[in-house]
Amino acid sequence: MEKYNAGKYDIAVIGAGHAGIESALAAARLGCTTAVFAINLDSVGNMPCNPSIGGTSKGHLVRELDALGGEMGKAADKYSIQSRMLNLGKGPAVHSLRAQIDRRDYSKGMKHTLELQENLDLRQAEITAIEKREGGWLLTTRLGAEYLAKAVILATGTFLGGKIYIGEAAYESGPDGMFPATELAESLKALGLPLRRFKTGTPSRVNRRSVDFSKTEIQLGDERTVPFSFETEARPENKAACYITYTNEKTKEVILRNLHRSPMYSGKIDGKGPRYCPSFEDKIVRFADKERHQLFIEPCGLETEEMYLQGLSSSLPEEVQLEFLHTIPGLENAQVMRTAYAIEYDCVDPTALKASLEFKDFDGLFGAGQFNGSSGYEEAAAQGLVAGINAARLVQGKSAITLDRGGSYIGTLIDDLVTKGCSDPYRMMTSRSEYRLVLRQDNADIRLTPLGYEIGLISEERYDRFLEKQAQIAAERQRIEEKSIPLSPALNEALEACGTAPLAKGCKMIELLKRPQVTYETLAAFDDERPELPYEVFEQVEISVKYEGYITRQEQQIKEMRRIEAKQIPADIDYSALKGLRLEAIEKLSKIRPENLGQAGRISGVNPADIAALNIILESMNND
Repeated sequence: MEKYNAGKYDIAVIGAGHAGIESALAAARLGCTTAVFAINLDSVGNMPCNPSIGGTSKGHLVRELDALGGEMGKAADKYSIQSRMLNLGKGPAVHSLRAQIDRRDYSKGMKHTLELQENLDLRQAEITAIEKREGGWLLTTRLGAEYLAKAVILATGTFLGGKIYIGEAAYESGPDGMFPATELAESLKALGLPLRRFKTGTPSRVNRRSVDFSKTEIQLGDERTVPFSFETEARPENKAACYITYTNEKTKEVILRNLHRSPMYSGKIDGKGPRYCPSFEDKIVRFADKERHQLFIEPCGLETEEMYLQGLSSSLPEEVQLEFLHTIPGLENAQVMRTAYAIEYDCVDPTALKASLEFKDFDGLFGAGQFNGSSGYEEAAAQGLVAGINAARLVQGKSAITLDRGGSYIGTLIDDLVTKGCSDPYRMMTSRSEYRLVLRQDNADIRLTPLGYEIGLISEERYDRFLEKQAQIAAERQRIEEKSIPLSPALNEALEACGTAPLAKGCKMIELLKRPQVTYETLAAFDDERPELPYEVFEQVEISVKYEGYITRQEQQIKEMRRIEAKQIPADIDYSALKGLRLEAIEKLSKIRPENLGQAGRISGVNPADIAALNIILESMNND
């Protein structure tokens, strides 16, 4: 096919899913001419799996993304149809926002956002090859167009070498029946990228009118909703309900009887599936003693009757899926609109990347999202933002921005990927962070908005509002430290009602708030000087008071972590020539090539004695 020169860009983004969107918007908003390529423009911002954003720890990622200037939180608020804060029965460290989304409106809205963005061209084109050229990267489309870009971001999702499995049927495909990117996969392998095969899956969708909701439990949204974006002024409305039902022994029997027909168990699928979001047949095998499994029936939007069966992912044959589906209360007569499937795809070993998400061995080439071995829309978007920022800074001759584990869940996510790698699709969880009391979803703006402003993705107006909020928090903290609450029978009655001991005399308001059961609302009737402030201000003050000792301790741990992280390791160091390191440590350090001593200490197979020896070597090198 004859080729032709189609243009030049600062940055080219391959893929317009959640990672590609954030990459492209960040790069364009930072002043770089940007092109984003999608095989099908109807796949922009698509949600081929669950129609929701957020969830445990994932909500943290979205709020951090927003604090840095990303787009996902704003769009999630705009197209939310139900909002819930998860884990409210536990401490604030694990409170996580989750919203049910109108998936079609979200996709259309994100596409329109890209279309309106200055410096950004949105193109429906399949990139079939990329190659390194002087001054950048050459991208070739299936139609023979050639684009030259100074930097490229690979955000291919599950399209790269995509293959669908449903029982004995298997065929090349991207998600939701889209075309796969097969030629690009071969081009990346020829380039020398360390690709491997992962697998994920999605449940059936059923028609709402065929579901008997009288046999299910209704799940409503929160009475007081919380937006993802710190810029959203109106709180999201709950416009839809979700429902809960359970599988049973009959369901289990159908699965076990047909297990040999699952490509997961017949050996047809080689790719590693997600450990924390397994297929339903995998659940039945792994949790053989469990009598039932919870299942959520969730709406895909307000103007569609499609319902998503959360927790029922499968790759069994279509007729088997129908059989086990009809054993479940409420779904006995369910009409399937979309059959569940597994999808196998190519992704890269993320240890080949720097913390900036640029490849160590390929200048100007970045990876983001599921291409990096992660799972989930939120993980993808977070990486996309970081890749977009750093691609722009590379083009502009600026140093890379890297987020560390002590400052964000985004930093934890990226550090886990590039330092530890992943043997199956990586999913973010609150337990992955050592500092989760400091890295709460409610204070993401405090932690990251100053950085977003410094980078250039937070406007002056938004930053001024942020500073005003911080001033309000500081003033309210000072007020409660000085405010006295006199002793009264009504006060002691209120204290006893919330399960705490009465007072013998009056005290400062801050002392009362230190009690776990006492809240601002408990003291409202006794606080005649309470100012008119947003709920979020009181929330920040109350958490800082109740958890002050624990927060201080974690902040000290973060300070020590950063002291170690500051010890940089030369990029060209030859570990095999260093004395005092074990052979396994030399092998692992040579493969990962950590950027600093802290990162080196988190590599599996490198022990504290190796780090101590490496520290001595680095100090002697610096002294020389």
